Amino acid sequence: MSKVGAAITGTGSYLPEKVLSNVDFEKFLDTTDEWITTRTGIKQRRIAADNETTSDMAAKAAQNAIADAKITPQEIGLIIVSTFTPDMPVPSTACLVQHKLGIKDCGAFDISAACSGFVYALTTATQFVQTGLYKNVLVIGAECLSRVTDYKDRGSAILFGDGAGAIILSAVENSDRGVKYTKLAADGDGWNLLYIPAGGTQKPASAATVENREHYIKLQGREVYKFAVHKMQLLIEDAMKSCNLTVDDIDMIVPHQVNQRIIDSACSHCGFPVEKVFVNIDKTGNTSAASIPIALDEARRTGKIKPGHTILMVAFGAGLTWASAVIKI
Repeated sequence: MSKVGAAITGTGSYLPEKVLSNVDFEKFLDTTDEWITTRTGIKQRRIAADNETTSDMAAKAAQNAIADAKITPQEIGLIIVSTFTPDMPVPSTACLVQHKLGIKDCGAFDISAACSGFVYALTTATQFVQTGLYKNVLVIGAECLSRVTDYKDRGSAILFGDGAGAIILSAVENSDRGVKYTKLAADGDGWNLLYIPAGGTQKPASAATVENREHYIKLQGREVYKFAVHKMQLLIEDAMKSCNLTVDDIDMIVPHQVNQRIIDSACSHCGFPVEKVFVNIDKTGNTSAASIPIALDEARRTGKIKPGHTILMVAFGAGLTWASAVIKI
């Protein structure tokens, strides 16, 4: 009996044209380029145009992934979009992407797991492919975080950017390629470390919620930093142990682009040299669910990740959530 694997056969990404640099923040916030760079590793981030939505960016990243996989849109059986900044509450962003790609009669739904969302979506897609239900699944991480960022909040405004990344996850038979291991976890006790207070059923939009700036991200930075460093180390160690891998066996770690110091601390603790950790946060900022697929696409296009490589993805975010995946490209 043939073994069906779920392999990444195409990647794509999209970043908006507008650049918001650290120097730009100096014009309206009490901060400096040096302060931001030293504490986060971020130099600039991309900002969506006024008429640009999450689904617009997702569709453009998807088109690039479809072209890279050398398939047609009609060969896609399912679309999964990870985002917590959807175009609107209903319908799902995935349905809007399906419409923009002109795909008929395929499944489409969203996943909300914040910065861990792409790995959550990848894990979900893997089940559909490995069980034989779908041959090709389009998995997208897309965020328009500039719409929910409080640019009066010095602590959080500097962190976030917009963008989208996508992969095609395809069925491959009798191949060593594909997803080898995934892990999903959450701890809802930490929900209030990173959240948006208003806009849901608990606190519907009103004049008061708008006036109180409750439709923007609220972040307890110090606590999130400690959580991220701890979980990133645990995720790396767990994946390596579960897959019986050493540092030499892993060609590249593709982490959620959250903070350069967090990434450096965790990877150094686990014995990974900097050349085995792909980081592009300096150019993109934190794009939440979009960060890993954007980084993965750049790493492939620049030759940092090649066919046959074993990669480890690690992510952590609001929820609190954390997730990992080991994949042979």
